[in-house]
Amino acid sequence: MPEQKQLAPLIIALFCCWSGFLGSPATCQESDANPTDNIIRVGIIGLDTSHVPAFTREFNAVPANPDMKGCRVVAAYPYGSRTIKSSYSRIPKYTEAVQELGVNVVDSIPELLGQVDCVLLETNDGKPHLAQAVEVFKAGKPVFIDKPVASNLTEVVAIYRAAQHYGVPMFSSSSLRYSDGVQAIRGGKIGRVLGCNAYSPASIEPSHTDLFWYGIHGVETLFTCMGTGCQSVSHTSTDSRELAVGIWDGARIGTFHGMREGTKSYGGTAFGTDAIEPIGPYAGYKPLVLQIANFFYTRKPPIDPAETIQLYAFMQAAAESKQRNGQAVTIAEVMQIAEAKADELLSGKLD
Repeated sequence: MPEQKQLAPLIIALFCCWSGFLGSPATCQESDANPTDNIIRVGIIGLDTSHVPAFTREFNAVPANPDMKGCRVVAAYPYGSRTIKSSYSRIPKYTEAVQELGVNVVDSIPELLGQVDCVLLETNDGKPHLAQAVEVFKAGKPVFIDKPVASNLTEVVAIYRAAQHYGVPMFSSSSLRYSDGVQAIRGGKIGRVLGCNAYSPASIEPSHTDLFWYGIHGVETLFTCMGTGCQSVSHTSTDSRELAVGIWDGARIGTFHGMREGTKSYGGTAFGTDAIEPIGPYAGYKPLVLQIANFFYTRKPPIDPAETIQLYAFMQAAAESKQRNGQAVTIAEVMQIAEAKADELLSGKLD
C-alpha cells in the first residue's frame, strides 16, 4: 500500500507526540493553573460562524452540565475571516451573541491567550488557521480546530507538524462524526465495514480545496465509518453535484455525494459483513461539544491525527482528480506533495 509509505514518517512522529499526551491524564488547569476556581477557562478565536453561539450556549449553560467538565467560555477574539464576506459579515452578530452569554471580547490573540486555559479555533476561513494555531501552540494551550483544519492539504500537514513541534494536543472534527448512527457503525454494529455511501451539502469557497469548505461534513462521516486505508480517489463534478469514489485496502469502496441543488441533507448507508444500515440522522452539535470538553479536561485527542490527515488527503486527491478529468489520484501522491510544501511553509516559522 504505497500511501502508507508516504504517511508513515508523519504518522510515527505524531503517534510518539500524542502518546505522550495519552500517557498522563492532566487537565488544562493542571498545566496552566487557574488559582481562583475549578473552571477550565475556554477562549474562542473567530466569531464568524454559527458554531460559536451554539458551542458557547452548551459550555455556559445554567445550571452547568457536569458532562462539560467545568469548561466555560470566558473570552473571545472576533477575527475571524477578513476576506470571505459570508463569514466576516456575521462577526458583529456573533460578537453580540457571545457577549450576552457572559464572554469577554478582546482585541488580540495574545490578550485572549493570557486569559484562558484552552482554545476553540473557530475561524470559519481555513486560510488564517496556520498562523493562528501557531500562536496557540507557542502558548502551550490545547486547541480544538473547527472544520476545515485549513484551506489545503499542505496547510493541514503543517498545522499537525507544528502541534507536534510544540508538544501541544489538538484535534479537529465535523460534528457529523459523533451522530449516534455513525458511532454505532464505527463501534461494530454491522461488523467490518466493506463499503459506505455518504452524502452532505457541498457548497464551495474558491479560496479552499473544493470539498474542504462544506463537503467535509459528508467526508468526515465516510471516514468515521470506513476508517483509514484509502489508497486512491476518482472524482466527477458538475455545477450542482460532487461524486468522489475512494478505493480502500481490502478491496473496499467508499463514496461521497455532495449536493448544491435540490433537497440537501446529511446521511448515507454503510455496508458491513453482518448487516447494511443507514448512517442515521444528524444529531446536532452537543455530541461534539461533549468530546471537546473531555479533550480539554484530559488532554487526550479523541481522533488519531493520521485519520484526520487522510480524510483531508482524500478531499485533496478528489480535487486533483477533477483537474485530470476523473483520473484516479493516489493518496500517496498528494501526501508527498503536501509534505514537501509543508517543509517550505514552515521554514523559519517554528521556534
